[in-house]
Amino acid sequence: MSRNYGLPDYSEYHLQGKEGTFYVLEGAAVIAMIGYFFYHSWIACLALIPGLLLFLKDKKKELSKKRRQELGIQFKDMILSVAANQKAGYSIENAFRESYRDMEMLYGAKALICKEIRHIMAGLDNNMVLEKLLYDLGTRSHEPDIMQFADVFYIAKRSGGNMTDILAKTASVIEQKMETDKEIQLMISAKKMEQKIMNAVPFLIIFYVSATSRGFFDVLYHNLVGIAVMTACLGFYAAAYRLSKRIVEIEV
Repeated sequence: MSRNYGLPDYSEYHLQGKEGTFYVLEGAAVIAMIGYFFYHSWIACLALIPGLLLFLKDKKKELSKKRRQELGIQFKDMILSVAANQKAGYSIENAFRESYRDMEMLYGAKALICKEIRHIMAGLDNNMVLEKLLYDLGTRSHEPDIMQFADVFYIAKRSGGNMTDILAKTASVIEQKMETDKEIQLMISAKKMEQKIMNAVPFLIIFYVSATSRGFFDVLYHNLVGIAVMTACLGFYAAAYRLSKRIVEIEV
């Protein structure tokens, strides 16, 4: 197993600094809103604090997925650059080195792919074989396209395959898959907006009725029967929220 020099496992996401503070406050606001609208009790907000952990877990999963998608797009562009460099006469190792300039110009030195190429360059300088470095990237990325490329690259490198054709075909396949994903996301973008609106509807209804008919919901607050009813409603809402998210999350 190659050393990854502190590079991330892309299946995990750690909230830090201002980003962590922002999402903790966002989660706390959601918990406070649920506690107020469903129970009219700040004590309920304290009881719902474990829900903050679930919120942060979902948020980290969402951000992790977004980061993997970002890496996949940048990886595709890197492969195109490597293929072009090899056609220009560079060896496969030097083609990866030269691709760093293109990726730095395209995405900036702090981009995920630039960090990964620097890792590959450092590994090559330490006499590590390129195929193992790419396999390490595929394993950490948890992206099927990158992992499959690493496997094909390893076999082709060992068997003397045509690396230029392999790189070009791989980039083409990844690009086609991304275009298909973009088309799907465009088709369901309206449904995603509808899902977000519907998620807010219960709170808007409760707020509207409470504001226009004061005391209408009083029978549901601060008594065991009312708490049980509102807890059941919250459970149905949570289930509907989960289901709606799964419906709009379509992957190619």
